[in-house]
Amino acid sequence: MIDIEPDILKAAQRGDELAFTQIVETFQRPVYNLCYRMLGNAEEAEDAAQESFWRAYQAIKKYDSERSFPTWLLSITAHYCIDQQRRRKLPTTDLDDYLSETAPDINTPNPEKFTVMGENQAQIQDLLSQLPDYDRAAIILRYWHEYSEEEISQTLDISVSAVKSRLFRARRKLAKVWETKDMATNHVERMRNGSPAF
Repeated sequence: MIDIEPDILKAAQRGDELAFTQIVETFQRPVYNLCYRMLGNAEEAEDAAQESFWRAYQAIKKYDSERSFPTWLLSITAHYCIDQQRRRKLPTTDLDDYLSETAPDINTPNPEKFTVMGENQAQIQDLLSQLPDYDRAAIILRYWHEYSEEEISQTLDISVSAVKSRLFRARRKLAKVWETKDMATNHVERMRNGSPAF
């Protein structure tokens, strides 16, 4: 995970707006990515990222330098997104290898690969949207930000055992939903090819 120079952080805590701008530039991508994974909508993610930075700006004087700054910032972001999800009142229900394998490689110039990647990302986003807010946040922090269970615990303000439980439950749910979709896709393919559906 990226970090920020202590001198820049201290300057931002003293009210230096240029220093805070450097913080925004440094963490813009991870904050936006977390918002997008949590909310599933680019426009809402942009708004949520801006709001998260605004909240961080307002609270930065209270930041405890003993704590990891990225963890502190993503904690603000995750909690804001969870609040947004609750306001939406979206219905939710309760792949280990697949999640890490589908992390995007934006450096590839292959158009076909981009298309497949886009489809995979859409499927992953759909799967994530079916998880409860804290489970979704735990999965995103684990697989997209490579946070440890301890860091997730600090970010979400829940115990390490709760993190383990949420990750286990979320992986099991995602694997089950993915398997169901995969079986349905295979069934459709067999029907198209004139093969028996069983």
